[in-house]
Amino acid sequence: MHRDPIDSPGDIPVRTSPGAAPGHRGVDALAPPPQPPGARLAAGGAGSDRAPGRAADSAEAAFDALYLSTAPGLTQQAYVLTGCRRLAFESAEQAFHRAWEQWPEVAHDPDPEAWVRARAHEYALAPWHRLRPGRPRPDPSAADPVVRVLLELPPWQRRAALLCDGLDLSVSEAAAETHATTAATAGRLRHARAVISGRLPDGAAGAPDHPLRRRVKDASAATLAQPWCVRAASERRARALTLVVFAATAALAALAGAFALAPPTDRPDDDNGRSPHARSQPGDPAHGTR
Repeated sequence: MHRDPIDSPGDIPVRTSPGAAPGHRGVDALAPPPQPPGARLAAGGAGSDRAPGRAADSAEAAFDALYLSTAPGLTQQAYVLTGCRRLAFESAEQAFHRAWEQWPEVAHDPDPEAWVRARAHEYALAPWHRLRPGRPRPDPSAADPVVRVLLELPPWQRRAALLCDGLDLSVSEAAAETHATTAATAGRLRHARAVISGRLPDGAAGAPDHPLRRRVKDASAATLAQPWCVRAASERRARALTLVVFAATAALAALAGAFALAPPTDRPDDDNGRSPHARSQPGDPAHGTR
């Protein structure tokens, strides 16, 4: 999937040329007028009284609306958390793949945007990325001071600062989203704020123009795959996983059947090299012993 690079730390560019690659165009040009999350998603999910075809169309439209309104911001947030363009795009895509795979759950969630955001942040900060071949690393060009300071923090402090100072969530809301206690989240945020305020002149907690808030919200547009591409990729992945599960189940069943049908003579001998079914003969030294 083609993506334009992030040329500067503060911007994720938008493709606007007529020769844009198929399946891609600027998200701002596609986004519908802003609507409340409940209004956007009410048509999606199970329980619709409409015909199956129209219900499926409604689910797709609801997913597309959520994607167009939140994917650019999620990509930017993942970039702030990791400093890596590739991992930022990958995190947003993986979050929306999971959202489409579990769409009835997401459509009925009280805050679908928070549902997808949590998955994107978790993927971006997952420790197993360190074990990947060619593991994602912060870009050498990530010279933005806000990103540099955040990357010096542990991942859990980084995420707490992003949620509270970048996205204006309360400590209790951030704790619920990160599955942590309020006390633990408050401690993480306190340590993160101490580092940020010491390194950035205008990084004091509660500042009206906090650099983290400005960094997250300034660049809210990106060149991303169109939502139908994301849905199609998610469905292909689900089909591939189903085939793998069926193949593994069939292989195990065939192996179990082969062992069950094997004749007794094919079984291995005992420790003395004697078949367990062989009878001792009169001339056998073991014959007649007590």
